[in-house]
Amino acid sequence: MGQPVRVAERTSAARPGTVRFETNRPLTGAGHRYYSSAADAVSAEDPADMLAWRLFQRGGVDHVHVYSNVATVEISRGHTSEGITELIEELFAHYR
Repeated sequence: MGQPVRVAERTSAARPGTVRFETNRPLTGAGHRYYSSAADAVSAEDPADMLAWRLFQRGGVDHVHVYSNVATVEISRGHTSEGITELIEELFAHYR
């Protein structure tokens, strides 16, 4: 068994609708990743691409930025971040 994935959700006071999700797992190497739609997520093998794809499939997301172990998500107006923490935790789950 591996170490459980932990995710801390933090809202931005300066930018309403922007939520940061900090994980105990790296999602990217040293590069920043920007996503405006599921079409920007091209690799099913890359954790950042897979996360962005899942977020856009979930709906209620305008933009996603991923760097290292942090995913910053701009939530669409009228939506919430409910369920995103669990979506990220499941990203690394091999057994359910």
